Amino acid sequence: MKKNVGTTERIIRAILGLIIIASGFYFKSWWGIVGAIIMMPTFLAWDPLYAILNINTLKR
Repeated sequence: MKKNVGTTERIIRAILGLIIIASGFYFKSWWGIVGAIIMMPTFLAWDPLYAILNINTLKR
């Protein structure tokens, strides 16, 4: 896997993911799963959709 997600985007995804996960726990709904999916590229620095669309937000 070649990294394709930049630092700024990873921070934004982490914050958004944590908010959605917390909302899922608070409202006892399945939104926590959506938040976890949003956070996956944060830890991997790789997004499969970006790989398919040939998008790279990583600055070199």
